[in-house]
Amino acid sequence: MFTVRRLLLVFCLAALSLQAMSHENRPLYVDIIEQAEQTYKLQVKIPPTVDVQNRPTIKMPASCLLQGPQIYRCEGALTGQTIEIDYPQYNPSVSSFARLKLLSGEEYSALLAATESSWEIPTEESTLGVAQHYTWLGVEHILIGLDHLLFIACLMFIAGSLKRMIITATGFTIAHSITLVLAAMEWVRVPIAPVETLIAFSIVFLAVEIVRDNPQTLTYRKPVLVSTSFGLLHGFGFASVLQDIGLPQTEIVTGLFFFNVGVELGQVAFILLGVLAVKLLSMTLSQSWRERLQFIAIYGIGILASYWLFDRGWGVI
Repeated sequence: MFTVRRLLLVFCLAALSLQAMSHENRPLYVDIIEQAEQTYKLQVKIPPTVDVQNRPTIKMPASCLLQGPQIYRCEGALTGQTIEIDYPQYNPSVSSFARLKLLSGEEYSALLAATESSWEIPTEESTLGVAQHYTWLGVEHILIGLDHLLFIACLMFIAGSLKRMIITATGFTIAHSITLVLAAMEWVRVPIAPVETLIAFSIVFLAVEIVRDNPQTLTYRKPVLVSTSFGLLHGFGFASVLQDIGLPQTEIVTGLFFFNVGVELGQVAFILLGVLAVKLLSMTLSQSWRERLQFIAIYGIGILASYWLFDRGWGVI
């Protein structure tokens, strides 16, 4: 009889197909950094999905005049004013993360939906606004992080029952939350290259365990121990993204907490979607197709994770 574990491998295969776009959903980053009083440097990081001929122009407020390469001199404060994002050809459906960093240490940020082309800089940092923006950033990161998703999917397979899935996922959550906080607050500093390599190793490890399919191993008997151990590594990976984005100066705790909340919401959504997919596939696939997809899925995951392992490991050497 076909089991939940085998069907979860089919779900892993669906996640595997996302590899081609796993890093293509990154937002457009717009940083406005105050260099001197009322003098700002504009930094833009464009995601690879945006065509070279369609690179956006960032329009500063009318009170700002260009003084040099990406340097603007503005009359009065930028708070309360609007910046615009203008694509010359078409809107590529890319979200945008805009941030203003002032000399005083204050930061204002917003995550703009793909349909939004302007940002009105708030006059005062809002706790609710920070909570909303960082929650969505957390959700977005986990949903485009294919390595994290494949790790979770393999944990679901090994756990087997829904109860064990919840316990295993809880261990992963607690562990990565700890290291996320430690690294984001810079209480612990770990180079990201070895961390990313070990994250890839964690997926290879689980793929090998699934192929072996030995219920007597510690991984199968105590999956929560595996999820907790590797969860510490994944937390450092989450933190590296948060460090790139930055935390709001006056709402550090709020930003950190709700980024983690967003990660958890995305993770829960992925697990629930996986369980739903399992139920649907169990009603539609024949035994022979289930076996074929099982083989393709597990070896596909193993090969992809092994590629990540060597590719990332080469950067550590």
